Amino acid sequence: MKNIKYHLVSGACGFVGRNMVKRILKVTNDKIFIVDDLSIGTHPSTWLENYTSRRYRDIEVIGEDERLYFREGDFRNLLFYLRNNPKYIQQEYGIEFDKFADVYHFAAIVGGRAKIEGDPMVVALDLSIDAEFFYWVCQHQPERVLYPSSSAAYPVNLQSSSGAVSLKETDIDFSKNLGTPDMTYGWSKLTGEYLALIAAQHYGVSVACIRPFSGYGEDQDLSYPVPAIAARAARKEDPFEVWGKGTQGRDFVHIDDVIDFTMMLLDNIHDGSAYNIGSGKLTSFLDLIKVFTGFAGYNPTIKPLLDKPVGVFSRYANMEYVENKFGWKPKVSLREGMRRVYDKAVELLREQKR
Repeated sequence: MKNIKYHLVSGACGFVGRNMVKRILKVTNDKIFIVDDLSIGTHPSTWLENYTSRRYRDIEVIGEDERLYFREGDFRNLLFYLRNNPKYIQQEYGIEFDKFADVYHFAAIVGGRAKIEGDPMVVALDLSIDAEFFYWVCQHQPERVLYPSSSAAYPVNLQSSSGAVSLKETDIDFSKNLGTPDMTYGWSKLTGEYLALIAAQHYGVSVACIRPFSGYGEDQDLSYPVPAIAARAARKEDPFEVWGKGTQGRDFVHIDDVIDFTMMLLDNIHDGSAYNIGSGKLTSFLDLIKVFTGFAGYNPTIKPLLDKPVGVFSRYANMEYVENKFGWKPKVSLREGMRRVYDKAVELLREQKR
């Protein structure tokens, strides 16, 4: 087992983190140290097949092959210990490795529009999480680092009803004046991108950044719009409520494509630069409702909720640079991906009725 590597995934129990963990377990024989405080994510027992574990000190060693180590808690606490003792994990848990190979940093205060606008100061804690993270990364020097930014980092003036454009990577240029991102979440991700560039350029860390647009999938929490709308369609709600007028649009990209793109990007990008991951298509929430109610076989009355937060009017990716540079395109179509989400919603509804 000389080729076994150790990876680190922060925020590993959230939507993107757990899908990344499952992918690493599937395509490698490596071991993974995962951290999550479970404030948003769910325990590994809820998303790993054939779950078994044993307790060792304050971690769970998961699986019969013991490839997964889970530490529950604030990622910043672990970073504090590592800052004081770079070999803390090896010494505390008896895990023998030199340094982490790949580090995936998903730990963040995240949520839907209600969270971003309703509690912006708690979202601003992402600034402290990322600062601690990159400080440690520059000391630890892992082989590769993945920093997930967000489409929220793009200037909001490019996403209005009067000036909506497909957002391209060059719309964020740290050598020029920057536009205003989307609230504290956008500011934190924009700052994280800048720290990634510093880590790469000044400390020689291999870093790649992704800017995901509206990622979705079958196991996403109901606090997000796609699974929530699917569940309401499965229940055949009528009238069908929509936040705002429903004309606001997003670029929906399936989690399978996000993970595929991330793995490809880590192999090719090392300088801290950021790349879009989206479908390159704008879909309004009214159109999304039509897709799901079409699956459900009914045509409800739409009831706008004008007192609900809706965010920017239009946010979608320009994928030309990614396609030209890497020859990469998302594989899961909107209809196929949303069908998967709807089928999962129907399955959960049946289980609730039993």
